Amino acid sequence: MDFTSDNTTGASQPILDAILAANKGPSPAYGADPFSARAAELLGEVFEKEIACFLVATGTASNALALGALCPPWGAVFCHQDAHVLDDECGAPEMFTAGAKLVGIPGHAGKIAPRDFAAALANFPRGVVKTVQPAALSLSQATECGALYTCAELSELAAIAHDAKLQVHMDGARFANALVALGTTPAEMSWKAGIDVLSFGATKNGALACEALIFFDPRRALNLPYQRKRGGHTLSKGRFLGAQMVAYLEKGHGLELAKTANARAVRLAEGLAKAPGVRLPWTREANEVFAILPRKTDAALKAAGALYYEWSFRSFDPKIVLPSEDEVFVRLVTSFATQASDIERFLAVAQEAA
Repeated sequence: MDFTSDNTTGASQPILDAILAANKGPSPAYGADPFSARAAELLGEVFEKEIACFLVATGTASNALALGALCPPWGAVFCHQDAHVLDDECGAPEMFTAGAKLVGIPGHAGKIAPRDFAAALANFPRGVVKTVQPAALSLSQATECGALYTCAELSELAAIAHDAKLQVHMDGARFANALVALGTTPAEMSWKAGIDVLSFGATKNGALACEALIFFDPRRALNLPYQRKRGGHTLSKGRFLGAQMVAYLEKGHGLELAKTANARAVRLAEGLAKAPGVRLPWTREANEVFAILPRKTDAALKAAGALYYEWSFRSFDPKIVLPSEDEVFVRLVTSFATQASDIERFLAVAQEAA
């Protein structure tokens, strides 16, 4: 009963098979291989647009390289105050931007409201030498709380950013989970909604280690080959990244994996909502379930072998009753490999504990 993260899951069989197939015989190095070329071609088809894409092995590299391309050292990147780029990447975005400032904005369930973004922008006037200059907005889809921006919400935030001459980055570590949950297309949830640069994640959803940094205006990516190399993220055997991405995209494999992960989270959330004493502070939307558990329920689950993380969060909606001393706030994550039997056992323990 491991619900700690979708990173704890191994790679899917088709992706492992693709890696083995790519291992046969020699292939050009440093991304000049046919697998990487095919991955770029498929990504262009999926997003219905001419793009520039760069494959890397980690989400941190993708996010940091993206923000380094969008923001100068004297710039500011606006993001949610609990965003992964701000809280969980050990200063990588600051390093790859050569010292830019990340400005955190509060918001319920990890989402930034347009009025709060506009208010934050107003605190950083252009042309004032003593103030960092607004350069980029970074949005997580899904958010760190598993919530989703609708395409209309993305468009509204992007319009504010573009009107203020900012570029918009999306941290799409769980892009596929968000996509299938919203029932939209990759194009509608990215460049058509005003996203300029996307960190397209596959690692959390079945890849071994593979992310794609996608520029929807290739002209903005002219320096990326040098930035990626200088940052140590140009793999010599890049074919193994290309092979993973091809397998992930072909036949909608990544979408099928995300559908399974989301479906497991639906069952988990529905069951927990019926467990005595358990509270869900916001609605499950993708493959993460956040819950406030009675401490006795938490103890019983851990004694039964359940694994998950206690969570901290600063932006609860004022209407939510905060966890008391007798409660624990936790995050539960499902993946394509989560077993239905584990969920049923978890829910049975939660019921019995009450």
